[in-house]
Amino acid sequence: MAGQPWWAANEVLAFLVELAALGCLFWWGFSLGDTPFVQFPLGFGVLAIAIALWGMFAAPRARFRLPLSGVLAVKTVVLGGGALALYGVGHPVASAVMAVVVVVNTSLAETFRRRPAPTR
Repeated sequence: MAGQPWWAANEVLAFLVELAALGCLFWWGFSLGDTPFVQFPLGFGVLAIAIALWGMFAAPRARFRLPLSGVLAVKTVVLGGGALALYGVGHPVASAVMAVVVVVNTSLAETFRRRPAPTR
C-alpha cells in the first residue's frame, strides 16, 4: 500500500491534521487568558502537553510503544482535543469539519499502516 499515491496523500493529510490540531490547541489555551502574560503561558502550556503526549505515545518513533487501542486513545485526546478547541474558540462548523476529517483520516491511516504487506 505504501507505494500508492492516495496512501501518500493520506499520510500528508495526517501530518497536516496533526499540525492543525496543535495550532487549535495553542489558540484555545491562548484564548483562556486576559493578558499576554497569561495568554502565552497558557497557549504554550497546552501545546507542550499535547506535543509531549504525542511524542511519547502516538508518534511513529514514540518513546513508549502502546497497543493500537492506546495509540488511538492518545490520538483521540490530541486530535479530538484540537477539534474541541476549535469549537471552544467559537468555530462550531469548522470544528465539526475537522472532527470528520480526523476520524476518516485516522481510520484510513491506521487501517493501512497495520495491514500486512501484499505478497508478490
